[in-house]
Amino acid sequence: MSTLRGRVAGLPDWDRCAVMGVVNVTPDSFSDGGEWFDTELAVKHGLDLVAQGADIVDVGGESTRPGAARVDEAEELRRVVPVVRELASAGVVVSVDTMRAAVAEQAVEAGAWLVNDVSGGLADPAMVPVVAAHHVPFVVMHWRGQSIDMNNRAVYADVVGEVVDELAASVERAVAGGVDPERIVIDPGLGFAKEAGHDLALVAQLNRLRALGRPLLVAASRKRFLGRVLAGGEGAAPPPARERDAATAAVSAIVAREGAWAVRVHEVRASADAVRVARAVEGAVAGSAGASGAGRVSGTATTTGTK
Repeated sequence: MSTLRGRVAGLPDWDRCAVMGVVNVTPDSFSDGGEWFDTELAVKHGLDLVAQGADIVDVGGESTRPGAARVDEAEELRRVVPVVRELASAGVVVSVDTMRAAVAEQAVEAGAWLVNDVSGGLADPAMVPVVAAHHVPFVVMHWRGQSIDMNNRAVYADVVGEVVDELAASVERAVAGGVDPERIVIDPGLGFAKEAGHDLALVAQLNRLRALGRPLLVAASRKRFLGRVLAGGEGAAPPPARERDAATAAVSAIVAREGAWAVRVHEVRASADAVRVARAVEGAVAGSAGASGAGRVSGTATTTGTK
């Protein structure tokens, strides 16, 4: 099934949808702000995520929730680099979640395997050259602007078509800047400058995103659109972020079955189980098709032999 999902040069080739576990070294993330703000706790949490089934641990030091203000570069570095270094030294495949080239560079030098930039290289013009120079995989997300005002940019005539076109342009910019296309992963940016209906449309039409020809990361974990779905009606209060993990795992199963390369989640165990079940179903379908084909060939041969 790797052909369906695509391979990413410079990363292990998992035979199923990979699971990226989230470590937010922040005081203000929407789902777990402050819980892993201490370096030692953040490292322990990352190791716990691996024990629960995470293939990659994504370390970020700046909240990108709607309305969040940016932290300065020095503070982001202080939060992120020690955690990356400790996890990498323990043998963890680490991703750094940052929009800043300087943070990406120092994190890679500390052992990060890939750079996950929610701006897709748009927020910092130095990002693409840094990624290209270090020859690391690069997650290019669909992005229309900073968190402080991104909700105002959630205006689309055809959300899937526009996201595909804008992602294609970001990929082209990265390749033109020297990034190896075989090291690029795309992310539709669920929840970033998008309303609930936009997010659901993107999940429903992943095949149009996969047509871009690059492996696909889907980050639905605990997001607002799941809260809207679970609220069950117009005007009803959505459940808190931490009560959306079962819904997150449902999305993980759906997108894994649709060929996503990886899912990015806060609660790992349920999604790790979900992607493995999806892989088992894929195997059963392939086995059934093979058995049916073998039966048809055998039947034809037997019939021919009796004539």
